[in-house]
Amino acid sequence: MEKPAFLDRDRPDVPGLVVPGGVTPFYLAGRPVRGRLIRLGVLADAMLTRHDNPDQVTALAGKALALVAALASALKFQGSFSLQIKGDGPVSMLVADCTHDGALRFYARSDEDALNALLAQNPTPTDRELLGNGYLALTVDQGADMERHQGIVEIAGDDLSAMATHYFATSEQHACWIMLACKMTDAGWRSGALVLERIAGEGGTAEAELTTPDGTTHDDTAWETATILATTLSVGELLDDTLPGPQLLHRLFHEEDLRVSQSRALAFGCRCSRARLVEVLQHFPEDDLDHMCVNNDTIVMTCEFCNKDFHFPRRDIASATS
Repeated sequence: MEKPAFLDRDRPDVPGLVVPGGVTPFYLAGRPVRGRLIRLGVLADAMLTRHDNPDQVTALAGKALALVAALASALKFQGSFSLQIKGDGPVSMLVADCTHDGALRFYARSDEDALNALLAQNPTPTDRELLGNGYLALTVDQGADMERHQGIVEIAGDDLSAMATHYFATSEQHACWIMLACKMTDAGWRSGALVLERIAGEGGTAEAELTTPDGTTHDDTAWETATILATTLSVGELLDDTLPGPQLLHRLFHEEDLRVSQSRALAFGCRCSRARLVEVLQHFPEDDLDHMCVNNDTIVMTCEFCNKDFHFPRRDIASATS
């Protein structure tokens, strides 16, 4: 017997890919620096190619996935961490989220006419030109029983890295250095990130002992050195599947007492199901449900995250508003 749609919470038929070393956390011992290296590998291509977006939008979405993977992996929480950007540009909405166990998903909403007009003028627009003016929000959602934590700032900067850096500088008063990259390679789409965070120093050393005559502290110098070394990372190195993460980090920080922690997995994590979509449909009045029908007897819903169509016989959907 076929399982009723309202009980069918099985995962949809999407790639069950897992990248075991998708997140490589690290820190520089004795220095106020911790970070994460993010490399989506084949997962990037599997997720990004499910959506029929122009390459410019695909690259932006890939960077958003790498960013949420980096930020979520720095937190201790149970639930989902999401990035949402709404703007007045051709890409009016960009959403990406990552769960505490590394499950990723995204969608981008764009105006085809506005996007084509922009690309006709400039085939390589900045992220800001794609998104326009608007806001960026980061949200931690731990479920109905926990209060959501959300920070919102205006879009600022030409690329997504700068927008995220602006968020932490203004909303969290937290120094970060962020590199994001996504591009089509010989192996398909690849996406990655390197994120450094400045953390509070340890050891209780008196500030006077750490401050030089010009006002620079040891921590200032160590942070500046780490960010300078990070800028030597190339996009090719970041997205190279054949270069192991710990080896890449060793190239950058081997003189800074690098300590690499246990890597974490990333996976394709759309959480849609027939049961979830039935719950959405039941909030529509009966007349609206009738108008949604194709061939008078079937309602088709498409998950914006995994781009999968779900078909529901009209007779099986009853409005909860009746």
